[in-house]
Amino acid sequence: MEPRRKFLQQVGLLAGAFSANSLFNQVHAASWEAAAQKIRQLTPEQAAADEDYWMVIQQAYTVNSNLIILNNGGVSPSPRIVQEAVERYNKLSNEGPSYYMWRILDQGREPLRQKLALLAGCSPEEIAVNRNATEALNTVIFGLDLKAGDEVIGTKQDYPNMINAWKQRAEREGIVYKQLSFQFPIEDDDEIVNAYEKAITARTKIIHITHVINWVGQIMPVKKIAAMAKKHNLEVIVDGAHSFGLLDFKIPELGCDYFGTSLHKFLSAPIGSGMLWIKKEKIGKIWPLVCNDKPRSEDIRKFETLGTRSFPIEQGIGEAVNFQNAIGSKRKEERIRYLKNYWATRVKDIPKVKIHTSFKPEYSCAICGVSIDGMTPGELDSALFNSYKIHTVGIVWENVSCVRITPHVYTRLQDLDKLVMAIGEIAGRKK
Repeated sequence: MEPRRKFLQQVGLLAGAFSANSLFNQVHAASWEAAAQKIRQLTPEQAAADEDYWMVIQQAYTVNSNLIILNNGGVSPSPRIVQEAVERYNKLSNEGPSYYMWRILDQGREPLRQKLALLAGCSPEEIAVNRNATEALNTVIFGLDLKAGDEVIGTKQDYPNMINAWKQRAEREGIVYKQLSFQFPIEDDDEIVNAYEKAITARTKIIHITHVINWVGQIMPVKKIAAMAKKHNLEVIVDGAHSFGLLDFKIPELGCDYFGTSLHKFLSAPIGSGMLWIKKEKIGKIWPLVCNDKPRSEDIRKFETLGTRSFPIEQGIGEAVNFQNAIGSKRKEERIRYLKNYWATRVKDIPKVKIHTSFKPEYSCAICGVSIDGMTPGELDSALFNSYKIHTVGIVWENVSCVRITPHVYTRLQDLDKLVMAIGEIAGRKK
């Protein structure tokens, strides 16, 4: 009976993140509910400054206390329960990979698809699970039927992997890739929308938009650009790598046709997880990036034919969604915006310091660029790490030159106080 009992217990793990017995419910549900009750009457903006509540959230992470990690725009750490879910299911997989992976854990993708769809505000039949925003968006970029002379409009401030994908299509097939260039921050929607519209010609087919510019955190007016594009019968691709899991929105509300994101950024899902959304009626026309036996199928699953993959990661994504839902998307957005403003408002008037990101909530949230006169981004990045153990990233890209600083929900105010002190001291030493 013992082997059978163990077998049944293992099979029962399948429900995992998608059941009442999820790790989140086992570890956090009671204490988080008690903490949430204390701020129930507060607006998300008010709750953003309640340190007692956020201390409960911070304790769910395992970040190194000897470092201050402020490059969450690159990749975010996962909470402990997400890490444990991946470890648990990886161990189960290795008890018999070809059985547990393909006959047991592979069945977990459907409840995950439903869970992500609820968060995204769309049909599960529009969601494909993959490895990152590059894979998701390259699926669309290379899957569209375009011919020589067809035009695509993007910007020089888009993410390099997307820029290079379009350039590759231009070099190989003769499509025309046009890049606008913006001087951020911009606090005028019409300026941005009009720039895209002026670039449209009779040959234009696609507008590619980065929802949150990864270099400096500018939030682009996606809805307005998409509405304008529809008037010209154009399709819209949105790079949501830095918006999904951070901003409180539903994908269909954006008015786009295609949306790709990384889940290992603000959703805090396992490293190497992503999601592709395609409007249902558009699925059939997109060729899969990796081969499929029915490449013109209208089934979103044709984009998941990746061969052997990490099924444990998918359980980890489920726990990350549990984590997100328990906080609440709007509450989380306002907390991270509060943290960005907390440090940026304290350094903006220091002599020689320049902020490269808007303070208005409609144009920025987590990511903020900062520079000090007389220092390169690399020099400032090194100074912050070598002298203060603050990890950021120096940005030099097109017309952007700054250090990108990105807090997350686990970031403590005392760490941001140290950042403010560090920037003040470093700026003070410059002649």
